[in-house]
Amino acid sequence: MPAGPSLAGPFTTAVTTAVTGNQERLPDVKIKLGVLAVAAPLALVTLTGCSMTSSTDSGDVPSAGTSTSRDAAAEVQKASSRLYDLIGVKGRASEGSPGVQDCGDKDRETYFRIFHKWSFYPASADDLDVAMRNLREGLPKQGWKIVEYGPDSSANKNLTLIADNDGQKAGVHITQMKKRNPPKLSLMLVSGCYQVPDGQQVEHF
Repeated sequence: MPAGPSLAGPFTTAVTTAVTGNQERLPDVKIKLGVLAVAAPLALVTLTGCSMTSSTDSGDVPSAGTSTSRDAAAEVQKASSRLYDLIGVKGRASEGSPGVQDCGDKDRETYFRIFHKWSFYPASADDLDVAMRNLREGLPKQGWKIVEYGPDSSANKNLTLIADNDGQKAGVHITQMKKRNPPKLSLMLVSGCYQVPDGQQVEHF
């Protein structure tokens, strides 16, 4: 894992990624667990349900508790590492660390969300199906609720898995991109809305 987006589900109406065709864009997210919107064009997620869809209403973003942005990013990094382990096939993960995103219209120096976007490149393209099957079977055993599984609306009809984890206050959006060169899984993990401890400010990175 490298060091250091009309279903029901508390964090997923947010993970509907904004990948259209060969372009990736960053939509606003509603998560009741949030989603990222980075300053650079990454694929963003909208987690659904009581959760994430495109909306900037901070009231729709579930609270993830109190934390510094560094500590929260470390927890999201650990969650990504567990996802990497679940993939269960040989390959490599892209480099990339978690980042900080605002919580809708809340004070950006007090409230924040964490996102982590990364990719997995299998040693063999045939292993992409195995990887998705492993994730679909393994995620529920780690407290994730799969709220969507099937082809997306892109021209390539990429297989997509969207899941929420109420305990971790997180959502994940996973897209199988068989027709990419090289083929890969694209993963976006997003957190709920954190508040920094009293007397501190959000560290943006």
